[in-house]
Amino acid sequence: MNRRPKIKDIAEALGVSSATVSRALSGSDLVTEETRARVREAADALHYRPNASARSLRTARSMAVLMVVRDVGNPFYLDILKSVEATARAAGYSVLMGNTENDPEREIEYFDMLRDGHADGMILMTGKLPAQEGARNRLPPNAPIVVALETIEGSGFPHVQIDNVAASCEAVEHLIGLGHRRIAHISGPVPEVMSLRRQEGYRRAMRNAGLAIAEGYEQRGDYLLHGGAAACKALFELAEPPTAIFVANDEMAFGAVHHLREIGRDVPGDVSVVGFDDLYLSEAFYPPLTTVRQPRTDIGRKAMGMLLEMLSGAAVPREPVVLPATLRVRGTTAPPKTE
Repeated sequence: MNRRPKIKDIAEALGVSSATVSRALSGSDLVTEETRARVREAADALHYRPNASARSLRTARSMAVLMVVRDVGNPFYLDILKSVEATARAAGYSVLMGNTENDPEREIEYFDMLRDGHADGMILMTGKLPAQEGARNRLPPNAPIVVALETIEGSGFPHVQIDNVAASCEAVEHLIGLGHRRIAHISGPVPEVMSLRRQEGYRRAMRNAGLAIAEGYEQRGDYLLHGGAAACKALFELAEPPTAIFVANDEMAFGAVHHLREIGRDVPGDVSVVGFDDLYLSEAFYPPLTTVRQPRTDIGRKAMGMLLEMLSGAAVPREPVVLPATLRVRGTTAPPKTE
């Protein structure tokens, strides 16, 4: 085939309609995963590439979407970006990465890009809308935004997330099952919703087990390495420090373990540590970190698929789409020392 292959060529090769091929390439849930796989395989075989320039002229769209995160340097976002980009590329879209670094002005700039047509949609992973009054009014009606990982209550946007309360509860129940009773928690930045939900999971597990939370056992962190170390330092300045710590993300857990080593505490011999996220470094860490694994690839694929549905005018669920998280038990947890 000398000419550029088109959607109808894929449709003819598979004996399906062009509409089915278009939906499959956009990641739509209106077709089965089996059909999506057949379409992708046929598209690769025919060397099909979406004609983004033609589509942009035809639809007056930029054919680009924004993925907006707190900190582009955080390796947690890499798997999500890869799956977002793969799903977007198959539908003819490019992905622009927006890095806010929690700067309110930069947050507004990315929303202005969407308003001004420099991007057609947004996957938002900052957990908040711009704080400036009236910023929401700067968006077009029914703005094509999907919130991933985090929760923005009252936003009305579709969400893709995990059950942070249940996942955190399971992590703490693991420590309780090992025999720990003095269990502390290093949270994310409270009062952000995700931080509060992981804190609630910790409290629920302790409450269900009839365990009291000692004064000082809840330390507020910031999701950063040094924040985890500082919170751990505060815990081990208490008269009766914990024998186990549930930490709201892996980066802070790394910081906590580093501080424990600095003060001569063995992990997990003296103190057990559980993280959250399952960064790719968590398994390479020594000892390998026990942590809650978020399905990052699935989150990215689902969020981008929902955004494509919104851009095509299809209805998407307004109730959060909740994907499963799993506890990965590794080397940083063990029964407490016999006292």
